[in-house]
Amino acid sequence: MIIEDVISFLGKVPPFQFLDEPTLRAVASSASMEFYPKGAIILSQDGPPSKYLRVIQKGGVKVFIKSDEDEEIVIDYRSEGDSFGFLSLVGGDRSRANVLAVEDTVCYRIGRDAVMKLLDSNPSFTEYFLKSFLNKYIDKTYKEMHNRSLLYGGGDKLLFTTPVGELATKKVVTESQDISIEEAARIMASHKISSLVLLDIEGLPVGIVTDRDLREKVVARGRSVVDPIKDIMSIPLIRVEARDYCFEALLKMIRYNIHHLLVIDEGRLKGIVTNHDLMMLQGTSPISVARDIESQQTIEGLIPVSKKISRIIALLLKEGAKASNITRIITEINDRLVRKILEIAERKYGQPPVPYCWIVFGSEGRKEQTFKTDQDNAIIYDDPKTKEEEGAAGEYFTEFTIYIKDALVRCGFPLCPADYMASNPRWCQPIKVWKEYFTRWINTPTPDAILFSVIFFDFRPVHGDFNLAERLKNYLTQILKNQNVFLAHMANMTVRHRPPLGFFKTFVVEKSGEHKNELNLKLRGIGPLIDIIRLFSLEKGVTETSTLERLDALRDKHSVVMEFGDELEHAFEFITLLRIHHQFEQIEAGIEPDNFINPNKLSNLEKKTLKEACQLISKIQDLIIEQYRPGLVTE
Repeated sequence: MIIEDVISFLGKVPPFQFLDEPTLRAVASSASMEFYPKGAIILSQDGPPSKYLRVIQKGGVKVFIKSDEDEEIVIDYRSEGDSFGFLSLVGGDRSRANVLAVEDTVCYRIGRDAVMKLLDSNPSFTEYFLKSFLNKYIDKTYKEMHNRSLLYGGGDKLLFTTPVGELATKKVVTESQDISIEEAARIMASHKISSLVLLDIEGLPVGIVTDRDLREKVVARGRSVVDPIKDIMSIPLIRVEARDYCFEALLKMIRYNIHHLLVIDEGRLKGIVTNHDLMMLQGTSPISVARDIESQQTIEGLIPVSKKISRIIALLLKEGAKASNITRIITEINDRLVRKILEIAERKYGQPPVPYCWIVFGSEGRKEQTFKTDQDNAIIYDDPKTKEEEGAAGEYFTEFTIYIKDALVRCGFPLCPADYMASNPRWCQPIKVWKEYFTRWINTPTPDAILFSVIFFDFRPVHGDFNLAERLKNYLTQILKNQNVFLAHMANMTVRHRPPLGFFKTFVVEKSGEHKNELNLKLRGIGPLIDIIRLFSLEKGVTETSTLERLDALRDKHSVVMEFGDELEHAFEFITLLRIHHQFEQIEAGIEPDNFINPNKLSNLEKKTLKEACQLISKIQDLIIEQYRPGLVTE
């Protein structure tokens, strides 16, 4: 081993890069080199402590924990320049995780005495490990996995790792649906419970009554307490499986505006989970924001509530949520906010002359919105039957949509610079006009037509008569059949933006300007992935709009997704989460969020994962070029 090579390598790796030249030389002189073949276990969980701090010179390792149920929990993948073994080396008691070589790996080994000496004499070296390493890696995850039981839990836990069955109240009080309201209230009071599950003659759950039902349906309306309780019970019951994570229960509570869920285990009633249970689990809950939105009756009242939505992202990031979990919850809450604004507008202007459906597209249409983005919305309304009805509809929706546009701005949703909004008369039309638009764009795929198709074909209904949106979606599916020329134009657009990788797998970044040395995650990462999955969905008649839902629907329909579906899902999750973290850090620093990241500021693992995602996108784009080569056209 040549000492100068060791010095050169460690001098570029934190925290050794913080050492002065004599100290670095001393460390390099004491180091040794060791080779581990792929599959070798280097350290074993609860086994002997490491005698060395190992720095990976070449190759990579997986750091993971086995839970009490023998479940493998991956903590990290580490590659060139990363180190491992620090905790067990310093602690001297045991190894806290398994470390497995995932490829042939070469490490520099630095002995315990040399490391302890560095910790004693170099504050920057110590700070790196104590602040960065300890917080980021093993101990936090190790403690988290061994504190799965709620008896030992803390406030950060565990919306995304706790099964609902662990949280559910085990003893559910039940009664016959034939008892009176008075009897039900007495039972609830004596048991000090906020809900009562009601059974049919065969002992099966048929409804639920809550303290809110007693307040709103009995006391507030002066109903007789001798009436049967079944007259005011809520049906159908919304339920959740015991094995589902609490995140799923949270989504259902937000979606259906309820505070109690029955928990079912293999068809049997296991328990009940409440909004309060989830709030106790999290410390604070998105449900409270959804409830705040529901309780407001004015735009002025919605403005302060809307500002809380970004705070939910901070909570979800803290809990380690996947990108798709974050976007699903934010979508539910944003949808509720938009619906409330529309309901307020309907009260102000009265019911419209014809049924209508408010649709959204772009990231909102794909259920992939996080921090508030531009407004992307439109209106489909039923075809007027007379000239008078047509005139009344035009007059009504002109005022109505301007009011909505301004209300959304006040609640933090900026105007769309390209005016893709319902307040633009072009995008507020009867269904027959929308059908004409779609037919023209597909039959005459000019550059503008392809642009409109990319935007509007991701539409999703949010409020009003959903049947109108369903009719338009079915029409789109029908007219897309055998439209190879149109799909060739879409394919041409899909492969236009290539991922930011050079010939030698180095990142291609901006060479000058405001974003020098940065790359655009949206334009060259998430965007191409969305375009690829949209193209495949249009090919196969898939009607979902969410990228991940489209992927799931394509798994048994499209050959490319059959082969690369899991990889595409992981790539989308990773790049989206990387973007969310980047934008959240910018917002916290008071900077307007953007999509540009400096790859040199990413960890080795993040760089490696991003490169793999980019290589996957390039591979799929090459397959698209190969498939559509005969039909590819220039514009």
